[in-house]
Amino acid sequence: MHFVSARLGTSLVVWLLVGIALALPSGLLLIQVNLAALTAGWEGRPGLTVYFELDATQAQVEAAAEVLNAERSVEGVVVTSREQALEEFRAFTNLTDALDMLGDNPLPASLNAALETGLSEAALAGLVAVAESRPGVQEVVLEKTWHERVNDISRVVTRLGIILGGLFGVGAVLVTATSVRLAIEARLEELRVQKLVGASDRQIRRPFLYFGAFYGVGGGLVAAMLLSLCLLAIEGPLTALLGSYGQQLDTAGFNPLFFLALLIVGGALGVMGALVAAAQRLRDLEIL
Repeated sequence: MHFVSARLGTSLVVWLLVGIALALPSGLLLIQVNLAALTAGWEGRPGLTVYFELDATQAQVEAAAEVLNAERSVEGVVVTSREQALEEFRAFTNLTDALDMLGDNPLPASLNAALETGLSEAALAGLVAVAESRPGVQEVVLEKTWHERVNDISRVVTRLGIILGGLFGVGAVLVTATSVRLAIEARLEELRVQKLVGASDRQIRRPFLYFGAFYGVGGGLVAAMLLSLCLLAIEGPLTALLGSYGQQLDTAGFNPLFFLALLIVGGALGVMGALVAAAQRLRDLEIL
């Protein structure tokens, strides 16, 4: 620990580098876990959302709702008027003053149709066509399409996380190995004496393994802090976004077990880096 305290600036840089290397793939893992939880919440609940033009009349909205409600594959229809949409938008955002400056309500009326599960693509396309044929309709969004897109994004994030996890893991090992190598260089004469008086290879190597683990665990703590700061930064906008889809913010996977895993992985990478440095430097100098 004397080496760390004597070179505190360098140690902080190493902790930061290892923390960043752990935070990026860990953040992607959290994104993947939450996307999976989000799609699981939508599973089995395909829906159809119809957005009307701003000048659409209430009669046109109600007529479209009646037509969709008459379909056998539609379990229920919920209509949201322009006034209700504005109130919901005010409740989930801090843009009240900006909305007041606009004067007129910029949000359209809409309706959401809950559909039966297990509908074929042809049946879904037919419902979309029925909704689009109604007067005053501007856009029809099939929630199942978004569900499939989120699943595709989740798979991409998973593969990207695996790739970046491997690359940044190697980077963390190399950074730790370089730091441990500096520590070995600083104590080289002392290590020679220990070897001459009969110290075993394990006894010589063990302090540097602790040193690498110390760097790795410190990097895990930095990664946890970085992820916490990122979540705090996006919590407000993310809450508003999910609220617009009727979902509540519930960050999955960000728990004490996740923090413990960060520390364990960081420590393991640090020990691996120390092993690499010890195997290279000490053996090259014929100490081990």
